[in-house]
Amino acid sequence: MNIDLNLYKIFYVVAKKGNITKAAEELYISQPAVTQAIHSLENQIGATLFIRAKKGVTLTEEAKVLFQFVESGLNYIQNGENKFRELMNIESGTLKIGASTTVTQHVLLKYLDIFREKYPNVNISITNDLTMDLIKLLREGSVDLLILNLPTKDFKDIEVVPFLEVHDTFMVGKKKKSLALDKIDLNNIKEDFIFQKSPSNTRKYLDNWLTDNNIEINPKYDVVSFNLVKDMTKMGLGIGYITREFAEKELINGELFELNTNIKVPPRHIGIATLSNTIPSFAARSFIDIILNKKI
Repeated sequence: MNIDLNLYKIFYVVAKKGNITKAAEELYISQPAVTQAIHSLENQIGATLFIRAKKGVTLTEEAKVLFQFVESGLNYIQNGENKFRELMNIESGTLKIGASTTVTQHVLLKYLDIFREKYPNVNISITNDLTMDLIKLLREGSVDLLILNLPTKDFKDIEVVPFLEVHDTFMVGKKKKSLALDKIDLNNIKEDFIFQKSPSNTRKYLDNWLTDNNIEINPKYDVVSFNLVKDMTKMGLGIGYITREFAEKELINGELFELNTNIKVPPRHIGIATLSNTIPSFAARSFIDIILNKKI
């Protein structure tokens, strides 16, 4: 049977009130409209639902069973509406983000702090992984959005919006500070280099840039994380390939020094990635709005 849900709602109110007139008043419809709705439901369901009397109406024994299910169903719908309203007003729910460890530490946390202040009841889940693994999680629906080092491969089903420009440079620690005094030719420098390991987006970008400029550098240290590159560079183990925006504190404190190289690495971006064929949750959309509209 394909019965109009509104008929069940009228049936429920009439049963609760035990009176057609009172039910009509609560439903803000006419008494004949209520009577007609009950008759329509009885005809479609194939049974009498109410016993009519001068003082009102009472449910038949069979209708009492139906009432229990209708009451549960209407309550379930009401709870769903309330939950939806909570999510729409971002009073609950979960925000699921995928990002690299480096991006999480140096970019994501600033925006999460703003989001948490604004929406304290939303749970936040962060997954750290390589870009290709994060893309897979986004497609599976395991995360709502990604914060990625760009550029990345173009995907037809994924929309990427850049929001933060960053600059990769070559840096040294205090022990090699003298290298920062003069202009450096990357083709001729005889120093050890410290790079982040493949297949990170940062390393891919560096490798492509070196190839495009006919520069050959074989790093002595090939390490898994950006922070390790930074720490080893501060120790004086070699020249590190470091994102300036992620080393501002060390540059100010005199722990790192940027080299003046003969060729500069072009700027790149950090971006937000979402599935292009889906609508993000209210929490995800609000977080995206914070990133795109807040200047930190």
